[in-house]
Amino acid sequence: MKIAIIGAGEVGYSIAKALYADNDVILIDRREESCERAGKLDVQVVQGNGANADVLKQVLPADLVVAVTGNDEINVVACIATKLLTKDKGTCTTIARVSNPDYINKPTTHREAIGMDYMICPELTLASEVAGIISVPSAVGMEAFADGKVKMMEFKVGRDTTFDGVSLADAEIPDCCVISALVRGKDVLIPHGSDVMHEGDHVIVIGKQESIIAIEEMFGGGSNMHNKVMIVGAGTVGFYLASLLSERGDVDLKIVEADEGRCLEIAGALSGVLVLHGDGTDEALLRSEGAGTMNVVIATTDSDEKNLLCLLLAKQLGAKKVIAKVDRSEYMELFEMVGIDAALSPKQATIDGVLRVSMGAGVESLATIEGEQAEIIELIAAPGSKMIKRTLDRTKFPKGAIVSAIVRDNEVIVPRGINQIRAGDRAIVFALTSSLPKVKKLFE
Repeated sequence: MKIAIIGAGEVGYSIAKALYADNDVILIDRREESCERAGKLDVQVVQGNGANADVLKQVLPADLVVAVTGNDEINVVACIATKLLTKDKGTCTTIARVSNPDYINKPTTHREAIGMDYMICPELTLASEVAGIISVPSAVGMEAFADGKVKMMEFKVGRDTTFDGVSLADAEIPDCCVISALVRGKDVLIPHGSDVMHEGDHVIVIGKQESIIAIEEMFGGGSNMHNKVMIVGAGTVGFYLASLLSERGDVDLKIVEADEGRCLEIAGALSGVLVLHGDGTDEALLRSEGAGTMNVVIATTDSDEKNLLCLLLAKQLGAKKVIAKVDRSEYMELFEMVGIDAALSPKQATIDGVLRVSMGAGVESLATIEGEQAEIIELIAAPGSKMIKRTLDRTKFPKGAIVSAIVRDNEVIVPRGINQIRAGDRAIVFALTSSLPKVKKLFE
């Protein structure tokens, strides 16, 4: 594909890095330093305003245009201008990253009516993921597939919990879910029955919603552990998350924000939520406001360093689970090394959305796992594809992949060897990145 990416910041650069090996990628940015960094990749670089028609004409036509600058309006205008400039030159898919709630109210939405294909809100995607993690106390990661019918949860094996020292063959997991992967240190493993789970391992479970509820207590969860929550930082992510939690009505929520004006704004927008004006890295403040008694503390300020310090303090004070928003990908591993339970990046949501679109027809959704080592992908089986011709146990499936769920109409099927995928079925597949091209080909 020919792909034009407008905005060569952290998000744009990461998208280009993920796509340039198999596609013709062009990066557009106004800033000289961003263009210089982009030039280190094997991509074409254009310095200029991506919302300017004259600049766009230099790179069009293209198969995909992705606008991911830090300005919502530039992203929207760039996509609309692209559609106008290419209306007689074949199909060009456009994606705009936006953050303003005036433009979007769910993580990803179609916007053909206003002249673009997709809007992606990474902040709302991140907030939705954190809200899901909070609702399952022992989880440290969450994704939804097949319109929410299938859930992926990532759990951490704790000392003396049900799975510590137990092999997969002996693990008494509910029938309506599958353990799809083990994450041990930096390694992602497709599990076998003889594999033994140990303290500190992360376990990826995919299945029906009821299976997630049934399995969480095996990882040390409890039904009343998620009621007391503190959010430090009331920016876009913090506000989205607070809105989602306040709608539930069963969460005792506190927000700490350093900007007094923003405190007043949030207090006016959310009823029944305690908003505190203060610095989330102030140990005295955290102590006096009961951070140590919280079931979950989430740091969502615009500073990775402040988020880390705040959560280390909260953890030391006794908070049961701490979750960080992390903007710089190189910090992700550091956060988890020092004891942060979950480090989540808003930019990854944009990258996953763009990767899904770049894969073409048949790919419904995609989530990247552990620094792009593996992916969970939702595929639709095409008529005549190899996947519909035989049962799963007779299909030559790549070793680095596993079919974790099948959705047929509104029914979720947890697959066994005797199951056969039919044309039009949705299959949720966990795959190491190296196996993904082979997996996709089987469904085409």
